[in-house]
Amino acid sequence: MIEVSHLTRVFRTYKKRPGFWGGVRGIFHREFEEIAAARDVSFTIAEGGFVGFLGPNGAGKTTTLKMLSGLIYPTSGTARVAGYDPTKRENAYRRLFALVLGQKNQLWWDLPAIESFNLFRAIYGIPPDQFQATLDELVDLLDVRAKLNVMVRELSLGERMKMELIAALLHRPRVLFLDEPTIGLDVVSQRAVRQFLREYNRRHRVTILLTSHYMADIKELCERVIVIHKGVKIYDGALDRLENAGGARKKIITFLPGPGAAFPDSWQSRHGETKRAEDGKFTLCVPGENVVAVSQEILHTGPVADITIEDIPLEDVIAELFTAQA
Repeated sequence: MIEVSHLTRVFRTYKKRPGFWGGVRGIFHREFEEIAAARDVSFTIAEGGFVGFLGPNGAGKTTTLKMLSGLIYPTSGTARVAGYDPTKRENAYRRLFALVLGQKNQLWWDLPAIESFNLFRAIYGIPPDQFQATLDELVDLLDVRAKLNVMVRELSLGERMKMELIAALLHRPRVLFLDEPTIGLDVVSQRAVRQFLREYNRRHRVTILLTSHYMADIKELCERVIVIHKGVKIYDGALDRLENAGGARKKIITFLPGPGAAFPDSWQSRHGETKRAEDGKFTLCVPGENVVAVSQEILHTGPVADITIEDIPLEDVIAELFTAQA
């Protein structure tokens, strides 16, 4: 459904010198800087796939989504979505996909959401029967029927995002690009949006490319992830394989009683990474096969108020990937 080959986007930005005379100098001699937001990115996604697109701020995720949507042109490389070239911006292609930006609104704030939906029905030329059937399905899945006649600016953030999703799906797109759809939402709203996306993908086999900084979104929805850093793809594969990259190590969290409690200085050299907090909390990252031995040594060192053994969080595994590529 989505084929991306060596996609690159370079932005040329003007570097203004500070101060009045810097501005005057810029009139006669301008300095420019080229920044590659995406560099030689390639991947494919099959129909019905639900893929996570991860990376830190400024990695090039949104730029890639905008190139796939036809909003900006690539500097080089090609992309095909359902056989269409996004750069041509054909009407047939624009009816085929939807783009939801978590920090952008497509609904009119001073109108009830249903008025915006009716406008989108006219723009896309959706038959009335199909529009009503789709609207009924979406509002029931998201449980917002009672809010359809409320002005958008009076809705909560979670309710507004649900309405944004409905607006994006009214024309039944085959491809859905989601750029941080749960940003700023509370835990309950995040869970509701995730449940909706999972169910909608199961029912209609919509191909979804999701960017998010909430690892809960990725772990619950995506079996495959693409990781991008500084415009370069650094990982493309199964999510469980990425999690297993940190699975060979375990995190041991220990609380020692008393403000002056501490482990011997030799622990740092013997057990690798050791972090200490002011509240007496010690965090050790050790190889999985050493967990039992290290835990026993901790218990024999002295009085221990609490000890917890955890897997390395997915966020830490991905952060290590970014650090290695820095």
